[in-house]
Amino acid sequence: MTSPDSSPTPATTGPAADDTWWRTAVIYQIYPRSFADSDGDGTGDLPGITARLDHLADLGVDALWLSPFYPSPQVDGGYDIADYRDVDPRYGTLHDFDALLARAHALGIRVVVDLVPNHCSAQHPSFQAALTAPAGSAERALFHFRDGRGPDGSLPPNDWTSMFEGPAWTRVTEADGSAGQWYLHLFDPGQPDWNWDNPAVREDFETTLRFWLDRGVDGFRVDVCDALVKAPGLPDWPHPTHGVIEPVDGVMPPMWDQDGIHDIFRAWRRLLDGYDGHRILCAEAWLPPERAARIIRADEMHQAFNFRFLETPWQPAALRRVIDESLAANDAVGAPTTWVLSNHDVMRHASRFGYDGPVALEHGVGADDPQPDRALGLRRARAATALMLALPGSAYLYQGEELGLPEATDLPDTARQDPVWERSGHRIRGRDGCRVPLPWNADGPALGFSSTPGTWLPQPSSYASYAADTQHGDPDSTLNLYRRLLSLRRRYGLGVGELRWLPSPPGLLRFANGSVEILANLTTESVPLPSGVRVLTASTAVSDRLPADCTIWFVREEPSQVPSASVVPGRGGRP
Repeated sequence: MTSPDSSPTPATTGPAADDTWWRTAVIYQIYPRSFADSDGDGTGDLPGITARLDHLADLGVDALWLSPFYPSPQVDGGYDIADYRDVDPRYGTLHDFDALLARAHALGIRVVVDLVPNHCSAQHPSFQAALTAPAGSAERALFHFRDGRGPDGSLPPNDWTSMFEGPAWTRVTEADGSAGQWYLHLFDPGQPDWNWDNPAVREDFETTLRFWLDRGVDGFRVDVCDALVKAPGLPDWPHPTHGVIEPVDGVMPPMWDQDGIHDIFRAWRRLLDGYDGHRILCAEAWLPPERAARIIRADEMHQAFNFRFLETPWQPAALRRVIDESLAANDAVGAPTTWVLSNHDVMRHASRFGYDGPVALEHGVGADDPQPDRALGLRRARAATALMLALPGSAYLYQGEELGLPEATDLPDTARQDPVWERSGHRIRGRDGCRVPLPWNADGPALGFSSTPGTWLPQPSSYASYAADTQHGDPDSTLNLYRRLLSLRRRYGLGVGELRWLPSPPGLLRFANGSVEILANLTTESVPLPSGVRVLTASTAVSDRLPADCTIWFVREEPSQVPSASVVPGRGGRP
């Protein structure tokens, strides 16, 4: 539980005051290691991000979310944090962070940072102190240390498994060299879980929140927030706990979504509400919509990621169902719905939609695995994004998706760094394929990511064709499609609108949001365009027919011709 002596620079004037900005915001995720490298060491950094912020302003996003940039051994891509109140030297300094924040605010872009409260790094000073302290000590009480089962304590304290494969417990060697207690880690052994039943843990994290709020951040994306509180006694749970977490016989798994998490979130909300500028909390919780909505009640967090939507295949009935369920669940608690298709943990949707069957989102793809249809995947990804950005509420974008970037499916296995690759016995390749450094310039070293060729993960040669500089002047590029969608979304107020389903033939989705109508063709054949309409934008070029796997936005030349709405599921982004 450490903190540097450096104090924040004076607060700068941020984006225009708007207490409800988060209800409709488009927020762009930056994975710092892979966005832009300023010093030529092959790893992205904070000055590199600052130098590229004009790209985000030009794109038209409202905020950015920074994945962890804190000191870390990088056992899990920075989500193993050794100090919550400093910057990893690989990424820069606190001064560099302040400069990034000031530049973003000057451009009208808010900044949300990652908070990782479920676990820390095994190199965190508090855990290192716990390893040398005896059983039952105050140091060990900050974590979940338990005696093992069996006559000699050689069996884990329960049957829980790690999200990264293998047992969720590791046995320590005590100071005298004997085999000792076990500690809990829902993820890698290098990520011990904090014990949130301990008031000292809660107090220290409130200090961390204040540290970054005082520097001027606009909020926190809260990693694995539904795992903070474990069921009393840590009972066995012989059921799967991957993907969206569902109850079994009405009971939630003992390590997920326990009622005690809500007291923590209410305390954080009170803390944030004491600051000006309406700072926000966004929950990462792989829960069904009705359970995720409990986290975003009026006195808890502001948003929760909609992972059910992210997991939904490119099928009209499934998409309509999850949109309805999401809006209904969030409207019931007065919260906006968020929409997301890609992030740093799942296969990029430009590749995911290139498969006809189900996809293991976090398993990754290797060169000898079945490959996605790249053209089909990009066409569907553009159509899915056009559909998503027309929905009321808030949306999250992942770096590179505005370039149509596919998953890197030909990474050498020797280059993989996701811990699940080793822990699964080389059965699961993991998430490296969506974390490859971005291509900025087709002809530059490291495709413009760095001033030198070497990058921390190798870039496929095919990424040159997706480079940002090649897309700027092409009106049909994915980059310019995203610009148009975000501009039109703001112009027509779609984020704060209301979704109304309209009649459509099988295989199509059709709805209205304000004066804009959206028609998505999820069939394999083209269909006639509606008559008497003016197309605002389309995910693929259209003439008098709507191609397969295409979404269009249009307005009526004669407003009276709008078909009768069949469903009014909710208010979307409205307060």
